[in-house]
Amino acid sequence: MQVGKIVKVSGPLIIAENMADSKMYDVVRVSEKQLIGEIIELRGDLASIQVYEETSGLGPGENVYSTGSALSVELAPGLIEGIYDGIQRPLSKLREVSGDRIARGVTVSAVDHEKKWEFVPTVKKGDKVVPGNVIGTVQENVLVEHRIMVPVGVEGTIKEIKKGKFTVDETVAVVSSPDGDKNVCMLQKWPVRKGRPYAEKLAPVAPLVTGQRVIDTLFPIAKGGVAAVPGPFGSGKTVVQHQLAKWADADIIVYVGCGERGNEMTDVLNEFPELIDPHSGQPLMKRTVLIANTSDMPVAAREASIYTGITIAEYFRDMGYSVAIMADSTSRWAEALREMSGRLEEMPGEEGYPAYLSSRLAEFYERAGLVKVLGGNGKQGAITAIGAVSPPGGDLSEPVAQSTLRIVKVFWGLSASLAYKRHFPAVDWLTSYSLYADRLGGWYSENVGDEWVGLRSAAMRILQEEASLDEIVRLVGMDALSPYDRLTMETAKSIREDYLHQNAFHEIDTYTSLEKQKLMLKLILEYNRLGHEALEKNVDIEDILDLSVKEQIGRAKYIPEEESAKFDDIFATLKKEMLALSDEGGM
Repeated sequence: MQVGKIVKVSGPLIIAENMADSKMYDVVRVSEKQLIGEIIELRGDLASIQVYEETSGLGPGENVYSTGSALSVELAPGLIEGIYDGIQRPLSKLREVSGDRIARGVTVSAVDHEKKWEFVPTVKKGDKVVPGNVIGTVQENVLVEHRIMVPVGVEGTIKEIKKGKFTVDETVAVVSSPDGDKNVCMLQKWPVRKGRPYAEKLAPVAPLVTGQRVIDTLFPIAKGGVAAVPGPFGSGKTVVQHQLAKWADADIIVYVGCGERGNEMTDVLNEFPELIDPHSGQPLMKRTVLIANTSDMPVAAREASIYTGITIAEYFRDMGYSVAIMADSTSRWAEALREMSGRLEEMPGEEGYPAYLSSRLAEFYERAGLVKVLGGNGKQGAITAIGAVSPPGGDLSEPVAQSTLRIVKVFWGLSASLAYKRHFPAVDWLTSYSLYADRLGGWYSENVGDEWVGLRSAAMRILQEEASLDEIVRLVGMDALSPYDRLTMETAKSIREDYLHQNAFHEIDTYTSLEKQKLMLKLILEYNRLGHEALEKNVDIEDILDLSVKEQIGRAKYIPEEESAKFDDIFATLKKEMLALSDEGGM
């Protein structure tokens, strides 16, 4: 083992000499306290090391021990329902060992190496296997079947396959390869900064259904897509991320709290075990992995947490699952990059961020996607990446927001003015966009109905018309508008307040299926259509605006999913009241 000596300590960065034989991104142990660190720069025999723990008390002359291996995560049964810090140390185990405050130098395995799991083989002796082939399964919990795969670099014929209860370290299969026999266990290790391989990357074809109306209807994201949620302080980024983590129809959720407030991660921990997944009827935590690197934890580990999360997501993708990873927030991750870059005395880029900010962001987002997995005979897996961006003062021209927007295809821009009006989710429909919307039109037509694309286009058109009419209303008042324009303004108000506004804390309104979304939007647009017909028959606009059925339209969002027949009653009432007005107007 190579031993270096500390020559300089600068916060989480230390410089060590006698490290000429080390490699970039090798993990080291610092001092006799055995603090975990990672080499991020090499100059001659000097190595710059970012330490993932508190460095107070360290001084020049103390030893640095290189492990010779890169920062890696443990991938095995036991990941689901786990909560880890930025370098995959389980926080519950750390608490048992060191109490409420994490002690320095504590080493804990990411997964339980003592627990035995029931391994059920899916191959037999003599079968040929390649990397990525599933050789057996472990039922991790009622929702997740953990598929044990042949590791990358192992290929050959099954010489022995076992069945029964084993720990993650015990051999469950022996593969006879040209290089000799290879033992395969349930545990894999993978370096976090290296993307896991796949057979082929595909173009996304289906949406990630989130149950959030403004997203599913106006700005959908594809399974395997990437999205950014930028917004100023208090605009609801974290609640949007929580809603997506709770209700998105992904098989596995990886939630990375990167530099988040501790109380927000506590909310996740308290809520997820109690919330019931609408797709399975089980607690949401049973398909969730949490990475918590709160704002008071060492800044260097914040930089690693994003990579830890995406590597775990790739592992489940390789099993053929659809995974959604939430990164909250990439701005605080970029701040950690900036701090480490400053301590390395690198040439600063815009606003002090390192020149490689854009490429690092791209490295993260490019690991998302819909792919054909290795050894899967055409089986597909997907990672959908959704990153929150917290630009100072909501300024989207700052470097992190601009670099992110060049990479992502969906932009859910949160508006401070909407948030101040208590309109949540505060997604601004005039500045947000989705480059997947047209591509997903075929899926919506096939699975929700041919009218979906038309309804979406009509709603967007009305909202845009409202924005242009709003200027006139502010200058000369609503009465200056024509009856047709006043009807457009009323319809737009209904779309905004009755459809796009959604209460995350209401048991029914928190999640809306696509079928119910279609009925709600169709109801509002039917009011608009019948209103235009009535105006052509000389019905007074005030009578159309005062229809009593409008209250029922406004409260349609609170109709439970299983009582969708009530929409038929509202449609019937709407037609009846409009017809009565038309008869009176035509007299």
